[in-house]
Amino acid sequence: MAKELDESTKEKLVRAQLNEITEYRIYRKLADYVSDEENSKIMREIADDELKHYDFWKEYTGEEVKPSWLKVWFFYGIAIVFGITFGIKLMEQGEEDAQETYSRVAETIPEAESIVRDEDEHEDELLEMIDEERLNYVGSVVLGLNDALVELTGTLAGLTLAMRDTRLIAMAGLITGIAAAMSMGASEYLSTKSESGGQNPVKASSYTGLAYITTVILLILPYLLLPHYFTAFLVTLAVAVVVIFLFNYYVSVAQGVSFRDRFTEMAGISLGVAGLSFVIGFIIRHFMGVEI
Repeated sequence: MAKELDESTKEKLVRAQLNEITEYRIYRKLADYVSDEENSKIMREIADDELKHYDFWKEYTGEEVKPSWLKVWFFYGIAIVFGITFGIKLMEQGEEDAQETYSRVAETIPEAESIVRDEDEHEDELLEMIDEERLNYVGSVVLGLNDALVELTGTLAGLTLAMRDTRLIAMAGLITGIAAAMSMGASEYLSTKSESGGQNPVKASSYTGLAYITTVILLILPYLLLPHYFTAFLVTLAVAVVVIFLFNYYVSVAQGVSFRDRFTEMAGISLGVAGLSFVIGFIIRHFMGVEI
């Protein structure tokens, strides 16, 4: 039975219903998708919480609300491509407006805020229990990505001023990058195997090597597509910053860590090494008298 509400409050509650029933559908779809039985169970529990929220608001509005299927498929797709944890936490980041709505509604319905807060705390506890393989190997990805950014931006900066030929720079950079990727992968394999952290050495080395070689390709691509070496170098630096931005945004959302601090540190190191290497390349070319 719907309870008496003013139009403004009822409108807020209907929006709250929409949000809850939409997230219920997202969690149910994810529960059906994930192969890990424990993770699937957690998804179903969170979905049940969302449905309880929906039913709670329905008591006051007396209305049936259909989910936003566009949002359902959007976040479902994000979770499939970038990982369950990232998809869920990205979705939950948009909850500030909902929390503000609940606070305002609590002025009319005092029990609303405490009920929803208790349910949300339960959901947060469940989210922390999700065990996702790709997040267990973030350290390996960071190793490959960071080393590739620092080493290759530095290498390409030095080669740019020393060689001044985009094809030669791309060739030298690619050879260096591939060799370094295999070396990093092998080192991560041996390092993980010697530790007792429970990680699979083959998977750890694969994540490191793949992150390294992917970064190498992205950084060298401007030298293959652009005719002028200095323009290619500037675009490579921009690509490096974009890669650092996207990766740190992903980690900050998935692991709940500071984005600004990580981004600033990683970008500062990579660009600092690139600038220093650029100067070294100029000095070596000048003193060795090499002309290409």
